Amino acid sequence: MSGSTVELRGGLPPALAAVVDDYDEHLRGARELSDHTVRAYVTDTVSLLDHLARRSGTRVDDLDLATLRSWLAKGRTTGDSRATTARRAAAARSFTRWLRRTGLTPEDVGLRLVSPKAHRTLPDVLAPDQARAVVESAAGAEEPVGLRDAVVLELLYASGIRVSELVGLDVDDVDRGRRLLRVLGKGRKERSVPYGVPAERALDAWLTRGRPALATERSGPALLLGARGGRLDPREARRTVHAAVATAPGAPDIGPHGLRHSAATHVLEGGADLRSVQELLGHASLATTQIYTHVTVERLRAVHAQAHPRA
Repeated sequence: MSGSTVELRGGLPPALAAVVDDYDEHLRGARELSDHTVRAYVTDTVSLLDHLARRSGTRVDDLDLATLRSWLAKGRTTGDSRATTARRAAAARSFTRWLRRTGLTPEDVGLRLVSPKAHRTLPDVLAPDQARAVVESAAGAEEPVGLRDAVVLELLYASGIRVSELVGLDVDDVDRGRRLLRVLGKGRKERSVPYGVPAERALDAWLTRGRPALATERSGPALLLGARGGRLDPREARRTVHAAVATAPGAPDIGPHGLRHSAATHVLEGGADLRSVQELLGHASLATTQIYTHVTVERLRAVHAQAHPRA
């Protein structure tokens, strides 16, 4: 949580601050959301309640539709994009729904809150030859950190898993005989994800020569370790990906999520059906996966425009 959010939270009237604490506990416990998602929800909630307090509200039952709308409007005037406004509106509706369910307010004042639909932009993806260059950029490394980085790149691209899912893997989550990862995804839903032979070779090198050199008492069962022996931090994994992508000629500046997008796109282009890709990525809704069909169509259009003599 940013310093400004901590300051805003500390400056809330006592009754509002207490509600934030209860909501935070609800998100972490009952809903089992990730730390990143909880921080995002709580940050938006604190901002909303600070806005309420500045409008002389001291309790959550002072919250009304006009306050919600003026909060979103204020964000728009200070530069919030349509996507940010849509996200903040969704966070507000989640909060007001919880207030009603817990009896803290007599009605759900967020039910009539309308926000602009975010423009869904197509994600940047690597071309197959760029992806190959990225995952092979750490090939041949012999030092422990280099062996780990090779695994990070190979597994992210081979499996399409999220970076949070990658760093959350334990050694026992890898079924090397069947080349499967047991992944704990959003909502604590478990799924099995396959990976290929190059990733298995990188895993073998890491587990036999890399991990033992970095492992300490604090390593526990973590599959991937940081330089000091603790579980690998997602930020370090992101730095690894950005550094590798920078070595690929013409590649867009993407992080781990970009490798996930690339993997999904390349699997679809290789002939996989959309439902299988949904299962691979761990999407709750097929509608989320369908963006990759748009990506492949746009890539086809680009190739056609470049290669067809009458394009």
